[in-house]
Amino acid sequence: MAGGTTEAADLDAVTDAVLTASRALVAVAARSLARHEGDVSIGQFRALVVLAGPEPLRPMDLANALAVDPSTVTRLCDRLERKGLISRRREQADRRQVELSLTAVGHELVDRVTRQRRAEIRRIVEGVPARDRGSLVRAFTAFNASAGERLVEDQPSRAWEL
Repeated sequence: MAGGTTEAADLDAVTDAVLTASRALVAVAARSLARHEGDVSIGQFRALVVLAGPEPLRPMDLANALAVDPSTVTRLCDRLERKGLISRRREQADRRQVELSLTAVGHELVDRVTRQRRAEIRRIVEGVPARDRGSLVRAFTAFNASAGERLVEDQPSRAWEL
């Protein structure tokens, strides 16, 4: 049983470290969006990042990606459309089907906020000793894979997902 206790303690230590890191990353996210006060909330930005993919999404796909109810996505998209950040297009074959995509303004906002986040995260990472950076990359890569997140290089606009 001693091995199980050690494993539980290890998991607790990792969980605490990740929780602390998540607070730092949420602070970075909040600061990057605060510079665009009134543009979008963190939740709205998350939707924009998901929509920054190469293909338009159906509202149901967006709801699944955000883990929210379809009615929440409808209200969210109403707000984002009013702000000129997304567009809705009805499919020709089935007018009941709607496709969501970012507008040029939406892409610009995602790119601008992401550049700001990258710059701030880079400044933070510069404070990590060079000898530890490889371990950090391996740890975050494993963490992201476990969470089902894509690598930044795989994402259009180099967007960071919340």
